[in-house]
Order: sequence, then structure tokens, then C-alpha cells
Amino acid sequence: MKKQPIVIDLETKHTFREFKDPAKLGITVAAAYDYSTDKNYVFVEKEINLLFPLLEKASYVVGYNIDSFDLPVFQPYYPGKIDQIATFDILSDIKKILGRRLALNDVIKATLQKAKTGHGLQAISYYKEGKWDELKKYCLDDVLLTKELFDFGLKHGEIYYLDERGRATIKVDWTKYFESENANNVPMTLPF
Repeated sequence: MKKQPIVIDLETKHTFREFKDPAKLGITVAAAYDYSTDKNYVFVEKEINLLFPLLEKASYVVGYNIDSFDLPVFQPYYPGKIDQIATFDILSDIKKILGRRLALNDVIKATLQKAKTGHGLQAISYYKEGKWDELKKYCLDDVLLTKELFDFGLKHGEIYYLDERGRATIKVDWTKYFESENANNVPMTLPF
């Protein structure tokens, strides 16, 4: 049976100004969308182990800057080796094609004519102020926008960004990440 991906995002307690090591940033909330069930999930730090089965059954873990940020932040919480999980990082793909990074919000605006509901520093403020509902909503909104961007790229074979001439096209081939015969073969870390 073919497996399907999940889309994830997480928010942290600290910034890189406070700690250079992603493993020290701490997770406040993590959100996920599971293609196999068409369900959204939001987990607070003490529930983060509930994300493990989703990660381990997914064909790919999809996100925006997950290889450099989300998964290194997640590793201290995960009893297995996070680098054994198959990922598709949309930002890494953009950088490989364009030779530079683009902000998620810029790509979403150009491609979907939508915008993020906030930014990472605002999420840290929500945490410090105890605004858990706003924090959970922000994180889940990022997941759903990333999913919508991924779906757009799957369907149209391109996404967009704005440059000095206006709206520019990035040709993408993401179909291999939606379903894969070579699905994630992560050794199960916990007895699910």
C-alpha cells in the first residue's frame, strides 16, 4: 500500500538570537496535516509524542524550511534519528532552482494571493503571553498554507514569486513526493 505525506510546522520558545543551536530552541506547538486521513492536528509541547506515528507512517514529511529548522528543533523530542525520515523541503527546492531563498509569505502571496496570519516572532510573543489559542491557530494556518502551496505545485507544475519585473514562475515537479513506492522506511521508535 502506498503511503501519503504529511505537512508540518512548529513554533519555538526561543529565537536564534538567544540560542544558535536549533536543538535548544524548544517547541511550543507543532501542527500537521495528514493526507491519508485529511485531518489537521495541533500538539502542544507535552503532546509532541503524538506526532511520532504521523511522521513514521508518512511517505514524506513536507514543509517549508523543515530540513534546516523544524526537524533540527524537533530532534531532541524524538527518540529516533530524525534524519532517517524522508522529507521534502519546499524552500530547499526553491533554493536549488533559483539559487536563493524566498520567504514563505512571498511565495504564498504570489502563488495563492493569500498571506500568512503572522510571523515567527509573533508566535514567540503568543507563547510568552500565554495566548495558546492564537499560537495554535497561527501554526496550523502555516501548515494549511504550506499544504495549499504544495497542492498548487503538484497540480500546476509551477509556483510563483515576485521579482523586480513582477510575478515570476518557478517550474516544479513535485508529484514524486505525493505518493511513493519507496515510502518512508523509518524504523519504528515506539511500539505503536
